[in-house]
Amino acid sequence: MALHYNLAKVYEISSNDADFAQQIVELFLQEVPPEIENIKKGIKAKDYKKTYAAAHKIKPTLDLLGMDLAFDEVNQIMNWTKVEGKKKEILEVYKLLKEQVKLSSKEIKKNHNIE
Repeated sequence: MALHYNLAKVYEISSNDADFAQQIVELFLQEVPPEIENIKKGIKAKDYKKTYAAAHKIKPTLDLLGMDLAFDEVNQIMNWTKVEGKKKEILEVYKLLKEQVKLSSKEIKKNHNIE
């Protein structure tokens, strides 16, 4: 059983289509880790637009994969960009998000036999 992600929403919207679920997890692996890196770069540079864009791009995927903690962390990052908050406080949130994505990626690769 998956601990860091949940495909219930994916199966619900696809009428239990396993091929669709496979496409979604592959899309997650291709798109989310690079955007996590873009969030990091945006935070370091205090580039609020870049940070917001990267967070906004991955937000629906995190929701679809039932990654509730990561979804909450992305929302916190997006809110930080709107108020142009202090960098130090958001770095902890970023670290938590990065860890959630890392754990989910590892688990997805194992569960779906992806190299």
